[in-house]
Amino acid sequence: MKTINNLLKANLPTLLLLLLLALAYYFHTFQQWLHLKEAEEVALLILLGTALMWITEAIPLYVTSLGVLLLSLLWLFPLLQGAGIAAEKGDFYQAFFGDITLLFMGGFVLSSLLNKYGLAQRMANWMIQKTGTEPSRVLAGIIIITSMLSMWMSNTATAAMMFAIVSPMILQLPKTSPFSKGLAIAIPFACNIGGLGTPIGTPPNAIAIGYLEQAGIAVSFSTWMLIAFPIMAVLLFFLWWLLLRSYPPGPIAIDMGIEEEEDRFTIRQYLVIGLFLLTILGWLSSGLTGLSTGTVGLIAIIIAFGGSLLKTQDFRNISWDILFMLGGGLCLGVGLNKSGLTDTIAHAIPVGAGFYFIFGILLLMAAAMTTVMSNTATANLLIPVAVSLPNNELVLCIAISIMCSSSMALPVSTPPNAIAFGSGLLQARDMFNSGMLITVFALVATILASIFYLPLFF
Repeated sequence: MKTINNLLKANLPTLLLLLLLALAYYFHTFQQWLHLKEAEEVALLILLGTALMWITEAIPLYVTSLGVLLLSLLWLFPLLQGAGIAAEKGDFYQAFFGDITLLFMGGFVLSSLLNKYGLAQRMANWMIQKTGTEPSRVLAGIIIITSMLSMWMSNTATAAMMFAIVSPMILQLPKTSPFSKGLAIAIPFACNIGGLGTPIGTPPNAIAIGYLEQAGIAVSFSTWMLIAFPIMAVLLFFLWWLLLRSYPPGPIAIDMGIEEEEDRFTIRQYLVIGLFLLTILGWLSSGLTGLSTGTVGLIAIIIAFGGSLLKTQDFRNISWDILFMLGGGLCLGVGLNKSGLTDTIAHAIPVGAGFYFIFGILLLMAAAMTTVMSNTATANLLIPVAVSLPNNELVLCIAISIMCSSSMALPVSTPPNAIAFGSGLLQARDMFNSGMLITVFALVATILASIFYLPLFF
């Protein structure tokens, strides 16, 4: 009983807001104030309720995502049918098991393979050995290998692995050296930025691609990399420059501590490398082969488990919560589109409101929201708004997804930040000082890229 009371007290503001939403529906407040049709009102209520639950995390995020599907099927879908709007239940189900979900699941499987067979660690060890002992080169090496791994692996898994490799190096530095903090900050920040590089690097990328597909704009795997990789490289260079100046190493040499010779590759490791490279090739050449990225991901999944490279326990360890959040966000987008709410939002924006004004507001919202809440939830809430706006959907969606991965001022901003803070090597103010500068620089870089670079792709 005490547990229930404590839960009610902790979530009382959330419950009160949900009650207000229920009353708004009972009295059809939004229909009267905003001149919405009933299906549009219900879609808006689902959006607001979902936003509330994702922001407060009163229940697990993936449960909220499943709730989106349930409400869409039981509440919104009958209204769409009654209004004569062309819609099928399969439209909502497909959001949970479409191309984007299979693409991301394939990415999780590749990540599991690289971790299980020690290939990610071998790659990291090899590259760190090649950096030498000069501090600036060591820092550059850590940033490069961390970002490269996070392009293909879970950011959280990459951060945990890199801390295990780099921690002995950090601990052997003089206690008075500020450079140890620079090395510790480099890992989570490089993870966050590195996720920009591929569609599977971080959920906001896949969410942006999914919503653009719903709007009839196809963004291939290779096109995403061409768009995002240069932006990622600029942010990583700024990170390296910033950390060297904020945490100067002084006259020290770093003992790498990784000199033992690695064992020879096993047959299974060669098989994993082959599957990894073929899957990436399949994703990059999907436009030539006619195979969708989701189909390529599905082939990789079947080979990995069917060929006994991964076991049942590995399947259970897939980040299903992330996949459900992806599905929930895309399902929400289906509801907003089918109900006509996205068109209503687009028409509600004043004609005099310039594109760059709206663009700036959305980017600032993305930066602020991602600092304190899940970047997946932020992308799921803001990208539907971006897609609903007339023209420049591609620029808006990609810019928002970039900002969702570039706001990293607090330990709670991203899981890699939390891992770094939990290591005991950093204080919150260390992360805040560097993270805010990175966020501001990313905001400026994203705006400039959106004006001068992104328009080259459409």
